[in-house]
Amino acid sequence: MAHVIDCEIKGSGGNQYVVVDLDPQETVIAEAGAMFYIDPEITFEAKMGDGTTSGLASLFGAVQRKLANESLFLTHFTNQGYRKQSVAFAGPHLGEILTVDLANYGNTLLCQKSAFLAAALGTKLSIAFTSRMGAGFLGGEGFVLTKLDGDGMVMLHAGGSLLKRELRGETLRVDTGCVVAMDSGIDYNVQAAGNLKSMMFGGEGLFLATLSGHGTVWLQTMPFARLAATIQSELPSRT
Repeated sequence: MAHVIDCEIKGSGGNQYVVVDLDPQETVIAEAGAMFYIDPEITFEAKMGDGTTSGLASLFGAVQRKLANESLFLTHFTNQGYRKQSVAFAGPHLGEILTVDLANYGNTLLCQKSAFLAAALGTKLSIAFTSRMGAGFLGGEGFVLTKLDGDGMVMLHAGGSLLKRELRGETLRVDTGCVVAMDSGIDYNVQAAGNLKSMMFGGEGLFLATLSGHGTVWLQTMPFARLAATIQSELPSRT
């Protein structure tokens, strides 16, 4: 069972951060480099794993994260004092923060590996591959997903603006990088983005993510790869 933590999103527009209140001996785990500030009685330690496993199992989980181009370590923040203390987290670039209680979504959530920010101790992080190999080899960012299992709060970061969609048997086609997270009721695949001319000259990329089923999907308007490409295109060329 995950630690019961309280969290509140603060900030405005694309400058959001999340404040997590910890009771004595409560712990929240976070992606390396996500911390914004901490109260004096909060201690933190980089550990190999999410704290739900130990020994070889923890090592295997860390190796999985490394293969997915993630950090081997997660940072564990614990309130070692005798009163409530706070730790705040912020995303790596401008955007919005999403808090999700896994207990309300079947205890499982799939998210882009770059979207994970923090979670209550007791949340299991693992690597999930999409059910169809085509999604893996063609979808780019969408191939390797982070799977979050548990019954506590998780915090995710979305670039730009955040959109929540409820699918009730219909299909949604989106840019592969715009998917932030989805619950386990969503089926995910990748399809070609129209005919050859559209794929080559339409500016929407070669492939689109196809989301279908019954469940919740969260999308972002500005994935980091798109932001980086836009900045790069505006830089003066060197001659």
